[in-house]
Amino acid sequence: MFANLLIILASSLLVIALFRRLRLPPVLGYLCVGLMVGPKAFDWVNESEHLPDLAELGVVFLLFSLGLEFSLSKMIALRQVVFRLGSQQVLLSALLLGAVLMLLGMPLAPALLLGAGLSLSSTAIVSKELGSLGEIFSSHGQNAIGVLLFQDVVAVLLLTLVPVFAGSSEQPWYWALPMTLAKTVALFLGLLLASRWLLPRLFQEVAASRSAELFVLLALVIVLLTAWLTHLLGLSPALGAFLAGMLLGESHYRHQIEADIRPFRDILLGLFFVSIGMLIDLQLFFSHSLPILGLTLGLLLIKGFVVAALVKWRGNDSETAWRSGLALAQGGEFCFALMAQMQQNQLLPAELGALLLAATFCSMLLTPLLLRAAPKIAGHLHRKPNQEAQIEQISALNAGFNQHVVICGYGRVGQSIGRFMHNAGQAYIALDNDPVRVQEAAVNERDVHYGDCTRGDLLSAVGLLRARLLVIAVDQSDVALRVLKEARRRNPHVPILVRTRDDSQWAELKAAGATEVVPELLESSLMLASHALIMLGLPAHQVQEQVDQVRIDRYRLLHGFYPGAEDEENN
Repeated sequence: MFANLLIILASSLLVIALFRRLRLPPVLGYLCVGLMVGPKAFDWVNESEHLPDLAELGVVFLLFSLGLEFSLSKMIALRQVVFRLGSQQVLLSALLLGAVLMLLGMPLAPALLLGAGLSLSSTAIVSKELGSLGEIFSSHGQNAIGVLLFQDVVAVLLLTLVPVFAGSSEQPWYWALPMTLAKTVALFLGLLLASRWLLPRLFQEVAASRSAELFVLLALVIVLLTAWLTHLLGLSPALGAFLAGMLLGESHYRHQIEADIRPFRDILLGLFFVSIGMLIDLQLFFSHSLPILGLTLGLLLIKGFVVAALVKWRGNDSETAWRSGLALAQGGEFCFALMAQMQQNQLLPAELGALLLAATFCSMLLTPLLLRAAPKIAGHLHRKPNQEAQIEQISALNAGFNQHVVICGYGRVGQSIGRFMHNAGQAYIALDNDPVRVQEAAVNERDVHYGDCTRGDLLSAVGLLRARLLVIAVDQSDVALRVLKEARRRNPHVPILVRTRDDSQWAELKAAGATEVVPELLESSLMLASHALIMLGLPAHQVQEQVDQVRIDRYRLLHGFYPGAEDEENN
């Protein structure tokens, strides 16, 4: 067991470092590590009964963290997505995929059962990547999370149905279904009572002790205890962890809990992805490459189109529909467990099962790349008349603006900049991709529009060619760089001010055409130092000269940082 963990962690260390250099998602690195070190490739890691349990804990911690973001009130607002869109997606995808499996020679009942399994998506990969991209609360992000939650309930039901279809179970399906739903409701009610009466008192006592160790232990006990109780009920431990996190999401201790469990979550989730990669036979890609490619494309296309059509039918715009489809197009980790159980019960031929496992793995491998390319893919796929109508409407609304300021990103920083512009009598137009924020801002401010700032046609519609200044206030450096390159391509002469967290990408942003780059951490340090000097009695003009000189020297005085043990967490 210890040797296996050492090999996995050492291999992951090297591969993840390489993938970060190549700017590839870490999830792909973990999957590739599992593919290489597994018993069907280099055979560096022997099969261990403890590794799957550790790997499953990674998904438990991930879903608990996700639940902290989705409070009970937010989940109530998402009930239509969870139950209506989720049930429609599973049913329609299961029928279509089941029909394809019947064409491949499977009998009706096993084909429908496996089709339902393939209709489920990867909760771990989609949740992880949406969180990394900051898209959890976007329209397509909420669609994806809502559907994934419904799929977690369906996954438990499908596992109980395998013995029924194999004729080795005494419990009929029409009894297994209501029992599963009743257990889910009972679990939710029990956790709801605990979160209202028991947990606040526990956290209050631990917080009063001012012991970081006790707080971490309490957070771990809650996650593990919830997963264990859910497992005893025959439900998915990840589902129970999500419900517990959701009910704790409204507490005052939410952020501290999330910070405490983050290290455990990230390492264990990496083990989970490695364990998925270890299930795949590498030789199969050489001997059956074309069938695997065909099955992978078929799975992605069928599920992607089904989700996109359902989201569009619900009244969402085409871009949200396509991005929702891309997020849920892959197969899920549940398929591996379902196929293994079906093969044990003689419901799935071994050769077809191996090909489907490889195709599911490939679809999961492509998902992080698809999610990163989703804005461009959706831009090409969604209907041009709708896009042109939106662009024309925004362009017409802002036709009278000249020598104005364009603000990309209307979060806390963008709104502060907008208020200063308003007080100075300077006209501005803001763009943001959060529909809720735009809707709230539009009540008092008519010059805030919804849209993706990386789209050049949208930047032109808000009058970039006539703008006096462009301010890029988004909180993600890679997105800021894409906006900068697109804006500079559209208007080579407009001054561009870019907000970043630090100056690690200063040279790259300057090379891409930024006029000024403002690093938040260094600027806050500069402001604190200047206030300290003034409070010590130094003349204000002398302090201002020092501040100006530091900026001219590109914050060189503030470099030479000695990192401490807590800097990774605090900064």
